[in-house]
Amino acid sequence: MKKVIQTCMGCGVTIQSEDPNQFGFVPPHKQAESSEDLLCRRCFRIRHYQEILPIEPNSSDYLQVLSHIAQTDSLIVQVVDLFDFEGSLIPGVHRHIGKNPLYLLANKIDLFPKSTKHAKLKKWVEQSAKENGIFPVGIHLCSAEKGWWIEEALAEINTLRKDRDVYVIGTANVGKSTLINRLLQLEHPITTSRYPGTTLDTIRIPFSDGKAIIDTPGLFRKDRLSEWLTPKELKIVLPSQELKPKIYQLQDQQTLFLGGLSRLDYVQGTQQPFVCYVSNQLRIHRTKRANADQIQQKHLGKMLIPPLTPGQLPEWTRHRIALSGQQKEDIVIAGLGFISTGKENAVIDLWAPKGIKV
Repeated sequence: MKKVIQTCMGCGVTIQSEDPNQFGFVPPHKQAESSEDLLCRRCFRIRHYQEILPIEPNSSDYLQVLSHIAQTDSLIVQVVDLFDFEGSLIPGVHRHIGKNPLYLLANKIDLFPKSTKHAKLKKWVEQSAKENGIFPVGIHLCSAEKGWWIEEALAEINTLRKDRDVYVIGTANVGKSTLINRLLQLEHPITTSRYPGTTLDTIRIPFSDGKAIIDTPGLFRKDRLSEWLTPKELKIVLPSQELKPKIYQLQDQQTLFLGGLSRLDYVQGTQQPFVCYVSNQLRIHRTKRANADQIQQKHLGKMLIPPLTPGQLPEWTRHRIALSGQQKEDIVIAGLGFISTGKENAVIDLWAPKGIKV
């Protein structure tokens, strides 16, 4: 008789009862009691105790999943993070998904101020997607966390899929699993957490017509700061509520530290505002540029946190930025947030760990 392979209903990993230190572990008696609806120990601990185990990201495994999708006839739903749009894109996504249509769900609209004009934001997403070589058949703004505009998203997906399977793809931490739980109102929801790598393998949830929506693991991007942080640090860096922008009127030769993860040096220019859009929990420290090196050396990992352990991040590198003085501009640090500048000519040095996209 062919052995039935059981998978965790929360993260999709194959169930095993041999090694409690490996993913997919279920005590033998639990596995014997039930043939379905099994929850691995890791998912159980995430759900009930908010515990999380760090995992080693493997981008090649994810790309293998995408290459399989290219061989199917499916609708692809890519979830992106509005707060970290550039950092949550999948490089060359059309190359990986073949000729399948791509529908873009822009998540986490709840993090933006209520005064945000959604039509303008949607147009910005469309333009930014095009600049990154992404050409979706539709774009929809929503909040998986709050449940905003989820029914409309499901209606559009049902129209676009045309009796096909739906693959949900995206980078780590964009909210794919939370979104699927909202869309389908599952009796046994997919395991979700604020930490990358919660979903370990594909999870197939059937539609009533015999087709399915398939959740996939998140792609790790090492050019995002969030992928370098521990669960404790992510609680500080990942915003969980509406952002409260912090405004600083800077003169040249002043510095802003965004925790201990990035640093903005105002090298040259007249006084102008710099508006920081980062997690409300992240502490920003202003000082004189002349003192910045000494403060960084003395207080990194102490007053300037995260990181709690400074050596865990690559050495910082400088990005020289010249502001044109013609319009406001945004300086984006992938996985951390962005800083909106004034309209004055200026020269800025933005420091971030080497390899992080700025």
